[in-house]
Amino acid sequence: MQIFMAKLRHCFSAWLVICLLLGLLHGHGILQAQASHPTHRQLQSLQSSPSDQPYRTSYHFQPPKNWMNGPMIYKGIYHLFYQYNPYGAVWGHIVWAHSTSTDLINWTNHSHAIYPSQPSDVNGCWSGSATMLPGGKPVILYTGINQNNQQVQNLAMPKNLSDPYLIEWVKSPMNPLMAPDDMNKIEADSFRDPTTAWLGPDRRWRVIIGSKRRNRGMAILYRSKDFVRWTEAKHPLHSTEGTGMWECPDFYPVLANGAEGADTSAIGHGVKHVLKVSFHGEDHYTVGTYDLVKDIFIPDVGSEENDSGLKYDYGKYYASKTFFDSAKKRRVLWGWINEVTQEAINVEKGWSGIQGIPRRIWLDRSGKQLLQWPVEEIEKQRMNQVDLPARLLEGGSVVEVSGVTATQADVEIEFEIPKLEKAELLDPNWSDHPQALCSQQGAPARGGLGPFGLLILASKDLQEHTSVFFRVFQHQEKNKFIVLMCSDQNRSSLHLDYDKTTFGAFVDIDPTREKLQLRSLIDRSIVESFGGGGKACISARVYPSLAIDGGAHLYAFNNGTQSVTVSRLTAWSMKKAQIN
Repeated sequence: MQIFMAKLRHCFSAWLVICLLLGLLHGHGILQAQASHPTHRQLQSLQSSPSDQPYRTSYHFQPPKNWMNGPMIYKGIYHLFYQYNPYGAVWGHIVWAHSTSTDLINWTNHSHAIYPSQPSDVNGCWSGSATMLPGGKPVILYTGINQNNQQVQNLAMPKNLSDPYLIEWVKSPMNPLMAPDDMNKIEADSFRDPTTAWLGPDRRWRVIIGSKRRNRGMAILYRSKDFVRWTEAKHPLHSTEGTGMWECPDFYPVLANGAEGADTSAIGHGVKHVLKVSFHGEDHYTVGTYDLVKDIFIPDVGSEENDSGLKYDYGKYYASKTFFDSAKKRRVLWGWINEVTQEAINVEKGWSGIQGIPRRIWLDRSGKQLLQWPVEEIEKQRMNQVDLPARLLEGGSVVEVSGVTATQADVEIEFEIPKLEKAELLDPNWSDHPQALCSQQGAPARGGLGPFGLLILASKDLQEHTSVFFRVFQHQEKNKFIVLMCSDQNRSSLHLDYDKTTFGAFVDIDPTREKLQLRSLIDRSIVESFGGGGKACISARVYPSLAIDGGAHLYAFNNGTQSVTVSRLTAWSMKKAQIN
């Protein structure tokens, strides 16, 4: 039996940050979701019709209208509980809306599940997470905002366990179970996002909560024998100076060998652990060891939380959460991809926010980083396959991929580089700044080896296009090369007031031995790209004015001076999913 569930919450930020966390309710697994947005009461009464719109996605989850972020599997049914404003496309008046699915792609809407009703959550039901207790009973821990506007932790349980749809939830009369006070020196507005609970060898439950002290980010650890009475540990599971508030923490085991997932409470030989925290608008993770005796997490050497460290996604992706899917023995990652348009535009179009396609996640054979790949269920949406024969892509050439719906597609392309002599020497000053390098060396900047890749959501005259590409540099060390992956939105839209940030990441690939693989999921206003078999991921929001509907095209291109070989290019049009 499994449970995959979403938890919701509100985070504070000076700019629009959305916190989405998910978790699986199975064994000791769980799911969360959360969000951050300031309240804009003057906009909450405005309503718009989300009828046919060029930016509304077709196979990425979103509500029929208004603002959301938000998903569990129980008795074979996945549950998506998401933060939703029934009154407008901005944050405010938030309830936990509820949809169910049998495949993580197609969803049916249900009545709202959780809403403010107790003194401990009267000012908001923010993030939450679910855990499966012995006997197969799911429970939810969530952050509530009490009558004093303090962040406290509450418990909710399903009213009827025989109902596979879990329509009704009831709250514990013991709420709140955890609260900040003068003794533990926790700030009342920095105590949120309880994550997946796990069971230790001493049969005590453990959960971590995001917090900070001054500018030190912290994962505060609590323990409990009965899941109701919780005691704070003397020290956090982990903390790092200089990161600020840790939002949306996630802590889970991964197998050192193999791509299968592990139950959230798994320990022992062949198991490493991952700690993910959200700060500075990005999801940072470290790989390391869980010390059972001291109850602390120790990152591996070189794997630490900072802005230049490892990230799940190097684009628009925040407040993610994993869960263990025991039915398919995989760990699945969910993340929130927010709008990058102004709030007035969101109100006008009548909706805001998208859930990324769920990703299977596992530890790379090197043990140094995670790999991510869209769950296999998304492949059922494929249709009208198009294959381009292998060909040499000369420098300065562009080739159209015809026969595919360019606004709604799944594209896989592989490149081989016959010669590497023309690779430019990488200035060591750029070695920690891939995004800045992509911004400076975008698709129009012709190099030796690259840029080469895909032109996505492109107009016929290429006046609008999003470029997702590779560029190969020579390392300072002889016979070593560095592969840069970019998602360049600089020319994605003629709209002058839209965010068109360019994103970038270095991909741990040896181009002398491996093909450069790129996969992009395109869905009208979103492009999720996976480089090197999932070693680097970049998600972007794109709002073209010309490249919409039948005006959109897809191309392979090479703007480098040296030719590269396209050894494989396969594309599919994607069917529209049932979403509420």
